[in-house]
This record gives sequence, structure tokens and C-alpha cells, in this order.
Amino acid sequence: MMRSALTSLCLLLLLLCSGCMSTFPEPLPPDGGTYRVHSVIRFQMMRRDFLLHIPPGYTPQTPLPLVVVLHGAFSTAAQTEQESGFSELADTEQFLVAYPEGIGLFGYLQHWNAGHCCGKAAEDKIDDVGFVAAVIETVAQHLEVDLQRVYLVGMSNGGMLTYRFAAEQGELLAAAAVVSGALGSSMVGTPKWQMPETAPPLSLLIIHGDDDLHIPPAGGGSPLPGRAARRYLSLQQALDYWLTADGCSDPPQHRTEHAGGLDRLTWHNCRNATQLERILLKNWKHQWPAPFFTTQLPADAPLHGYNATRDIWDFFVNATDTSLSAETTVQPSH
Repeated sequence: MMRSALTSLCLLLLLLCSGCMSTFPEPLPPDGGTYRVHSVIRFQMMRRDFLLHIPPGYTPQTPLPLVVVLHGAFSTAAQTEQESGFSELADTEQFLVAYPEGIGLFGYLQHWNAGHCCGKAAEDKIDDVGFVAAVIETVAQHLEVDLQRVYLVGMSNGGMLTYRFAAEQGELLAAAAVVSGALGSSMVGTPKWQMPETAPPLSLLIIHGDDDLHIPPAGGGSPLPGRAARRYLSLQQALDYWLTADGCSDPPQHRTEHAGGLDRLTWHNCRNATQLERILLKNWKHQWPAPFFTTQLPADAPLHGYNATRDIWDFFVNATDTSLSAETTVQPSH
């Protein structure tokens, strides 16, 4: 659960340590839009960019929630903005969205260092946890951000980094979501990287397709050509890790939706009023499950038109409202 004073202190320390310089849209446009922000993270002396979406009607008098969205391997911020539909939803629901860019070649073939994976970012031990924290700090420095409503979501390799960030810097977040990610992985002959043994309690939504061949929900190696050497932890292992972190002891609520195409497990009443939720999508592969892709399904398919981005936002709102309500509840005197 997030404490505003602790969050403000953490962001101040990040400002002092990271020394971010950035280009920001000035003056702020009244009609909103998406803008590229260039920043230099001084502790690694690298130029790191992110896209920032500002909803129309933004005013400094009203702090807005911030959602940070991490693309998958070989993807980009712009591609993820298009496929996820988060910017369109932000215009309706009034929140800010940041889309950081990973490390790659000429803005492409980009990866994140999730500790155990992937690409050049992991090989060079890029501090992507620090970069994501610096993105949060940079946006909060220039815009009015509701620091009790900062969220992180990632797809695939971005989901892996989301797991890591939630475990290492969870005090900066109100909730997080992972789409088609893995908590950990390893390859023969390489040192094994471990998640922290304990993580701070944090509301988390995990979404995975049961037909994902890139990161199989059952764990192990991918059946795709050239990918079998990397062994992934299973979806259940990720759930077990966060069930322990969140202290969820009650049985989950189970629901099936979308004519059986969606299987939802929700653990309520976890430690510090956190929630844990798992959505398993039937016959879904390794794509962001939003209308950009789901409208391409046959009209009678159970997941036709399904929008996981809406599910993620609703989870964030509900988890934060529950957390803040529990935090402000006055206990009766005895």
C-alpha cells in the first residue's frame, strides 16, 4: 500500500541521485496529445526517451493518475500505445500515460533488463528499474500527478520488468499489471538471477493467454524455433510469489466471462488491503488482448472485442479505492 509521504520522499531521492534532464512540451497543450520526452539519466550517461500522453482538458489544479506502460521485446512505445489503446482510454477516464522506450538499435529491436532477460539491456546490465523510476519522477516534476495513483503495466519482456520493479520499488506504485510476462527464466550455462525473496504487498493483475507459445503459462521452454533454451517460470509460480507477498489466505473468487473465453480468479482481503487477480484467456496467444487485435477475431469468437486495457484500468481504480478506504477507516474505540 502506498503512503504519500514515503512516495514523495522516494521521488525526491530519485531526483537527487539520477539527475534527470528532459525536454518537456512547453507550454502544455490545452487539447492534450502524445509527446516524445528526451531525458538523460546521468548515472549511466545514456539518452533515454519516453512518450507521454496528456488527456485533453488537463489543468495543474487537478492531479491526475499516472499509468506507465512498458512495451514487449522488439517493440516500441508508439507500437504499444497503438495496440494497447491506453491513450484513448486516458482521454475518457482522465489520466496520464507514459510509454518508456527500452534499449535497442536506432529505436528498434528494444529490450528491458528484467534481471533474468532480455537482449542487450540485460547483457549490459542496464538499470531499467532506475529508468522507470526516473520516468515517474520526471512526469511528477513537470505535471500534477496524484502520487497515490501511480500504476505500472508491461507486456511480455515489459511484464518481466514490471514484476521486478514491483518487487524492488513497489512503494512507488499503487498497483501493477502484467500481460504475458514471466516472473523469471534461466538458460543453461548462464548465472541464475533471482527475484527478491520478499516483495512489498502490492495489488497485482496478471493476464495470460493459455495458447501463448512465446512464454508458455505452464512454464518451461518455448516450442517456437530457436527459443527452447530459455526456461520460464510458470504462471502458477508467479501467482505463488505474489500470494506470499500479499499475504492472501482466503480462497479466490472464481468467475468465467465472455462465453467461457475468460477465466478470472480474484483474491480479496490480502495484506494491507491489496488484491491479486489472474485472468486466463482461452485460445489467446502472445498479443495485447485489446480491440486492436481482438476485433480481428471472428464475430462469434468469445473474446471478440475484448479489452484487457479496460480490465486493467478498472482493476487499478478498484484496488486503489479499496486501499485508500482501508487506510482512512477510523477504528472504533474500546
